[in-house]
Amino acid sequence: MFTRTLLFTGLLTGGVLLLAGTSAAQSRYFYSINWHGPTVGLPSAPGGVPITEGDMLTPSTGTSLPALGPLGTPSIGFAHTTALGLPGACIGHLGGTPCIVEVDAFSRGIDRQLQPNQPINPGDILFSVDEFARGFPLGPTPGPSVATESLAREAAPDAFANLAPLPPAPVPPAPMPNIGVIDGNGLASLSGFAYPGVGEIEPNTPFGGLPDTGDNKDAMDLVEPTAGGFAGGIFYSLDAGFFDPLEGVPNSGSAVANGFLGGDVLTIGAAGLPILYAPAPVLGLDLIGGPDSDDLDALILVENGNGVYNPSLVLYDWVTGASDMLIFSVRRGSAIIGMPDSIFGLPIEEGDLLVPPVVGGASPFPGIFISAEALGLATLRLGVGNLGDDLNAADTLIGNVFDCDGDGIEDAVAIGMGLVPDLNMNGIPDGCESGSVGSAFCFCPTVSAPCGNASPTTGCINVVGTGALLVGSGSSSVLADDLVLTTTGMTPGTFALTFMGTATIPPVALANGLRCVAGSVYRFPPYATGTGTASIGPGLVAFTLGANPPPGWITAFSTWHFQTAYRDVGGPCGGSFNLSSALTVSFTP
Repeated sequence: MFTRTLLFTGLLTGGVLLLAGTSAAQSRYFYSINWHGPTVGLPSAPGGVPITEGDMLTPSTGTSLPALGPLGTPSIGFAHTTALGLPGACIGHLGGTPCIVEVDAFSRGIDRQLQPNQPINPGDILFSVDEFARGFPLGPTPGPSVATESLAREAAPDAFANLAPLPPAPVPPAPMPNIGVIDGNGLASLSGFAYPGVGEIEPNTPFGGLPDTGDNKDAMDLVEPTAGGFAGGIFYSLDAGFFDPLEGVPNSGSAVANGFLGGDVLTIGAAGLPILYAPAPVLGLDLIGGPDSDDLDALILVENGNGVYNPSLVLYDWVTGASDMLIFSVRRGSAIIGMPDSIFGLPIEEGDLLVPPVVGGASPFPGIFISAEALGLATLRLGVGNLGDDLNAADTLIGNVFDCDGDGIEDAVAIGMGLVPDLNMNGIPDGCESGSVGSAFCFCPTVSAPCGNASPTTGCINVVGTGALLVGSGSSSVLADDLVLTTTGMTPGTFALTFMGTATIPPVALANGLRCVAGSVYRFPPYATGTGTASIGPGLVAFTLGANPPPGWITAFSTWHFQTAYRDVGGPCGGSFNLSSALTVSFTP
């Protein structure tokens, strides 16, 4: 298995190192979509109940965690009528038509509690933006980001994380990079990146008018299991009714329609109906424009256990249990935007993560706890555009969403930091896709597929609708000579050969597939594909010593790149053969 150096100590909570590889497999990812998009009104999986903008959804992947696409329509994890106590009048209405159940922010109240003097490591903050976001122009990134996905019109359904380590909050404005962690549909975008998704519809073109062409993630929460299952309460915020200056329409007004304000945080009362938990004015909202002039748009909450909101009066007084940690953002168009915050005295932006007003602070308004720029978002504060990027949803992570080798680093972060290769750009470290030996590459994302036959996790699609995947098992030991190379997903009932080369090249279209292995190339004997899966080895080392000249020998400390070519008559591109993904193996004594 591919390993990597641990560059930081992981995620710390109360001084305990939590490895997401032990917990994230049981985590559940919940999210909502706003009322503008086309998934609203579609039948959920598996029950077929029409989805609304008030439901907290979960991927219908069998694990409730994102996966590579294509994916089915999401499932309803928390129904707005039963779990959130909202009216059922909106069930069946279509996206682009407003209704009274829009949920803007959501938390179970058991998010990661931030500690004083504790740095914010890469991947600690998960957040989403809307279709008008551009990201801060920091130049090329080694993975997907708000900037790359906004250019591809696919940022709105995604979730991103901070890629740079940040100092202990409060974090002032300083442009930092971000990385895409969760995609909308799990398929490659025009940016060339594919990463695990949730079944949302993309792209979402950033033009005014409704309905939107794609979905927009509006709330989210990654829930970690506890000893007694999934603990925590239900906390959420509804939508204000003021005008959206970029969409060109009023917001849904679901808060006032249900007797609340867009800046309020709600919970569920004894009767199963929403009740007020944290009122907007206590959070420093609605102080300028009056009731419902501000809209709370993201929610990170650690409830202290008494079920009553105890506002934080001094930063980090929540660590004693005397108060609740409540972090939030405000929606574009809120009256509070541009007012001086109570910590730095800087103008508040829609991309900032805020805390309630600090007693004795610079103003009576919320304080900037983590600036938008530190999350890689564009702001008017630093002169980027006419409006800043809207931060729609956020979470502080106890564990990671994905950590395929269990070393405590979010996979997307490890890729973005250059700790692991992701040559096929699918958000999964190549070493986690290649079985127990070698690092996989040369997959077939949309940008590389020769004739629309893309497959982000295998070689290009063949005549029978599958892509071929080359994996290694056994070991890389020359002395043991037990490496087995297995190719799956080939065209059945024909012939194949596996070859190895001294070099790799960017994917080159060849017949129905892509070739990535080059340099000095040596072939192994051809073999039958059988049902589509076939293997060569063990004994590969011995074969090269007997059949190849010395430059073609597999020896200790040599590195070879392997790929399989197989007959694919009638394949999608009209060629007579296709190729698998490729595999790099560095041999040991």
